Amino acid sequence: MDRIKVVIVDDHKMVVEGLRKLIDESQVALVSDVAYSAQEAISVIVRCEPHVVLLDINLPDASGLDLCRQLKSTFPDVKIVALTSYSDYSVVKRMLANGASGYVIKNAMPDEIILSIETVYKNQQFLCEEIDVMLHRRGEPQVWLTNRETELLRYIVDGFTNPEIADRMFLGLETINSYRKNLLCKLGARNTAMLVKIAMERMLV
Repeated sequence: MDRIKVVIVDDHKMVVEGLRKLIDESQVALVSDVAYSAQEAISVIVRCEPHVVLLDINLPDASGLDLCRQLKSTFPDVKIVALTSYSDYSVVKRMLANGASGYVIKNAMPDEIILSIETVYKNQQFLCEEIDVMLHRRGEPQVWLTNRETELLRYIVDGFTNPEIADRMFLGLETINSYRKNLLCKLGARNTAMLVKIAMERMLV
């Protein structure tokens, strides 16, 4: 089969070169290009049209958390794997909520990095063993929101009314009402105040 096209976004050149060698020698994927900043990442992705982006969270010009959300909005078909040294629960949850399909710690085994690329390419989620164990240890039911639901939740937290949200999302009022009911159900909230509280506590926006 054709090899999976990968773009690496990381500002550490030694890390990038190590990853490039690992991926290119895997026979599974091929590094199309690399970017050392958030700004560079966008132009590289436009040019290369990769299937998968390996994204560090700590970048010199932006947070990888924000860049992840921006990339998923601009390039919805691109799969994003967070490849980072951060293993904090709140960071993992935010990255996944912002659209990442995978999360891998940089000290993970090489096989896990290759497997993460294969897995997200097949439209499945991948968590390296350390992150998977941590999330299950927390015992909190996992809630995965769509990009639309996350956008709506952000507007709700910011205090916008349903008609205002409908205008900003270019959707009908009935659709917004339906999305809102789904959010209440997914997050187990009885009302808007509880919805906002849960969103802030779990750092979903």
